[in-house]
This record gives sequence, C-alpha cells and structure tokens, in this order.
Amino acid sequence: MTATLPALSRALKLQNRAARVGFDWPAPEEVLSKIEEEMAEVRAELAAGGHAERIAGEIGDLLFAVVNLARHLKVDPEGALRHANGKFERRFRAIESRLAGAGKPVGTASLDEMEQAWTEVKRSETRE
Repeated sequence: MTATLPALSRALKLQNRAARVGFDWPAPEEVLSKIEEEMAEVRAELAAGGHAERIAGEIGDLLFAVVNLARHLKVDPEGALRHANGKFERRFRAIESRLAGAGKPVGTASLDEMEQAWTEVKRSETRE
C-alpha cells in the first residue's frame, strides 16, 4: 500500500484491508461509539493542557474513525469532504457579501455578527 495517497484515501484502503480479514466493527453504531470515545480523548487532552503532538495524534485518531464511519455507510470520505468544503466556501462567501452589504467587512465583524450571518445564509439555503 502506498503512502503517497491522500490521507483520507489511505485510511479507507487500510480499513478495507483490515475488514477483509474480519478486523472491523459489525455496525455503524459501534463506529459512532468509537468516534465519541475519540472525541472524549481530544477533550481530555485539551483539558490537560495537552502537548500539540498528543492533540494532533488524538485528532488523527478521530479522523480515522470518521473515515471508518463513512466506509460503513458507503460514503466516499474524499467526496464528502470535498462537498463540505464547497458548502463552507459558498456560505462563507455569502457571509462576506452580506456583511459588506451592511457596511461591515468580515474582518471587522464580531463573531456573533458572523454567526448570525451564517445562520441566515444556512436558513436561506434550506428554503431554496
């Protein structure tokens, strides 16, 4: 297996290989439990004032578990992340546009103002 693959694709290949020999969770619900466990480990590391390398390791474990969930649900993790990136980019551009239209460039807006604009953009997308 090559290490030159994108990390999400490599995680998927590794998990498929392990699953072929029976090293796999039987159901997506168990993968969700693993994701919750990994989240708890990230939180614990943050609460302990964790070293950057340990936090990075825990986040890597979390991402690996999320790829496993995608695999169980037959979702391409690269495609899902690409879609989420596009959605975020579209919404963020809309926030920038709304704030600029209100005379408030995004760099000068408060987090609350940006969050409100985000909520409005998201709401308008669900109405379309």
